[in-house]
Amino acid sequence: MIGLHIVAVGKLKEAWMREGCAEYTKRLGLWSSVAVTEIDEARLGSDPSPAEIAACIEKEGARILEKIPRGARVVALCIEGRQMPSEALAAYLSDAAAGGCGSFAFVIGGSHGLSDEVKRAAALRLSISPMTFPHQLARLLLLEQLYRACAINAGTKYHK
Repeated sequence: MIGLHIVAVGKLKEAWMREGCAEYTKRLGLWSSVAVTEIDEARLGSDPSPAEIAACIEKEGARILEKIPRGARVVALCIEGRQMPSEALAAYLSDAAAGGCGSFAFVIGGSHGLSDEVKRAAALRLSISPMTFPHQLARLLLLEQLYRACAINAGTKYHK
């Protein structure tokens, strides 16, 4: 059983997102342990300067790095990351687990993205889509794709 850790900036505000994430977390329990750690968003004014945004990203990045479990393979979700089909994500998890990796940390930054330090710590930079999504929705999409990847690896009919 692999460990899946989601380290995300911000709390889920909408009930339907919380319910969706809870459903996929429950389903993932068939094949993995799942833990979610929420990092508080750094507060910015209504019209932040580029320097303020950069400081915000760095502050959030430091908090993210503190919460990544020791020994976990880090996967950073970022727009410039690699896009892959569900089957490739399944193969990535399977190959890493076969190579001795028992724990993954998937990192979702805040609305301004991830710090360079967090990206450098990642074994994989992953992009969900070339489209832009709210970072809270990215968590739901990630959990569904992790469930799909585990279902593929288990040979179930969920992935068609």
